[in-house]
Amino acid sequence: MFIDEVIITAKAGDGGNGCLAFRREKFVPRGGPSGGDGGCGGDVILVSTEHQNTLLHFRYNPEHTAERGRHGEGSNRTGRDGSPIELPVPVGTVVYNTETGDRLFDFTAPGQRFTVAHGGRGGRGNARFATATHQAPTEHEEGRPGEFFKLRLELKLLADVGLVGFPNVGKSTLISRLSAAKPKIADYPFTTLEPSLGVVDAGGRTFVLADIPGLIEGAHEGHGLGTQFLRHIERTRLLVHLVDVSDFSGRDPSHDFDVILDELASFGEGRLAEKPMIVAANKIDACQDTTRIDAVRAKAQERGLPFYAISAAVGTGLDELRYAIGAELFRQTDNATIAVGS
Repeated sequence: MFIDEVIITAKAGDGGNGCLAFRREKFVPRGGPSGGDGGCGGDVILVSTEHQNTLLHFRYNPEHTAERGRHGEGSNRTGRDGSPIELPVPVGTVVYNTETGDRLFDFTAPGQRFTVAHGGRGGRGNARFATATHQAPTEHEEGRPGEFFKLRLELKLLADVGLVGFPNVGKSTLISRLSAAKPKIADYPFTTLEPSLGVVDAGGRTFVLADIPGLIEGAHEGHGLGTQFLRHIERTRLLVHLVDVSDFSGRDPSHDFDVILDELASFGEGRLAEKPMIVAANKIDACQDTTRIDAVRAKAQERGLPFYAISAAVGTGLDELRYAIGAELFRQTDNATIAVGS
């Protein structure tokens, strides 16, 4: 099961109390204060890892509490610090504070660590309060409470290219032909209910392709699977807009093209619409009316977008599309390298 959003609580350990004690030893009539400090509470730490690809492990275990610090003891013995707990999260996880809505951290690489709740400081024992004029203090401190937060974890897939389009336009078939990914493929809408990733080889260079569930009109408002999966293409560097031009789809490919662009422009302050895009008219093997292909080609040309006519089912035009995607990605990389060098 693919889980990409969960609510968890993180409670750091409380600090241990400082001790109130005096030395009581034979031949030491005025031994003075000997109360030790309490130990600090343990932290709650999130750690990104490549061994997790979903947030499912938090669904049935949402509450996480670190160990508290031990209390101080006599003979100036300091209490042991509480052990921290480390919670693994997949790369691509974004951490939000549910109360304020603030974004706290974004895990973009494996091995990153972020302390979401700090343990409480241990209280001071009475030995800490001894002075030249106050040699028998009875003051001591209780440990400070550890931090408590309610957090929202949101997973956004890390992919170079995102496939977008209406349901049943052939996105899953395309990713299965371009990569080794094996998503569920069937001839009914919303066959894909969770995103899948595939690694594509384009002339010795590789890129990661993400297939997300199909979009429908009103997706940016949550219609269909809407905003639940639009977030997964926010990190991509390139979008491939797939349009069904077959004669038997019962849809107008030109209208579908406009609807998807409008949904991208309406989500996330329009950032998706600003991404580079390649348009691919799919299922040309089932299209006798070439005006349907020409209509999509004209729409793409109006916006200055590259256009390819393909058939993912029989393999027509897939090599050209594959290398066009690779060329655009590597062009972006080269430009970024030149910008950094200059």
